[in-house]
Amino acid sequence: MRHTLCDVSSQTKTPHLGSCLSCVDILVALYWQTLNIDPKTPKANDRDYFLLGKGHAASALYTALAYRGFFDIDALYEHGQTGSQFEEHPGIHAPNGVETVSGSLGHALSLASGMALSTKLQNRDNRFYVLMGDGELNEGTVWEAAMFAAGKKLDNLVAIVDFNKLQGTGESCDIMHLEPLEEKWRAFGWHTLRVDGHDLASLQSALVEAKQQSQPVCIVADTIKGKGVSFMENDNNWHYRIPKAEEVEMAKKELGLL
Repeated sequence: MRHTLCDVSSQTKTPHLGSCLSCVDILVALYWQTLNIDPKTPKANDRDYFLLGKGHAASALYTALAYRGFFDIDALYEHGQTGSQFEEHPGIHAPNGVETVSGSLGHALSLASGMALSTKLQNRDNRFYVLMGDGELNEGTVWEAAMFAAGKKLDNLVAIVDFNKLQGTGESCDIMHLEPLEEKWRAFGWHTLRVDGHDLASLQSALVEAKQQSQPVCIVADTIKGKGVSFMENDNNWHYRIPKAEEVEMAKKELGLL
């Protein structure tokens, strides 16, 4: 997936590559090991729901869905083009597998909380997973939703924080006082875990543990912005930069594809 993300970003001139690369392993753990989904019946009533809070990482979501079989991988190269379903932030015409629009940060957890409560009232077993960026936690609506979810005992809701320590304008913990992040979520009434966000075994173990709880769960996933490509890792310029063709080739070599 990482090499595809680099190539798509370069060819379509779409940004946010660093933010996409940091959450690849989280998406793999969800889409290949956790979510009850079927690309053949994307609107099945018993499906699990994934909501992308950090909408600027839409390319990572589209890529996961393509590799999972929701649509052809070649369609990814329509990303960000005029009239395309694959908008830079998922919109109302997004392809199958995308559950909600996103882009204005801080709303996905609120949406998922309402949806999770609705299904519990209907005695349905759907589960809801929300991926948020650490910069997204600057938004007050996240913490309103956190209080709501804990108060309603939404044990079918899992929030995952892609904690790559950087956001568009600088280091996340310098912009807002995020740490100690696990303790904050616990204080809001959530069962909280902290894992290496690039270790699939740790992610899978946390996601299994999440299903065993009687309260909402937050997984704080420590990640690296630009993960997998050495010259992009922890370089916040790649929040917006577009890789040149030669940089894509360098990335592919590092990823073992050339």
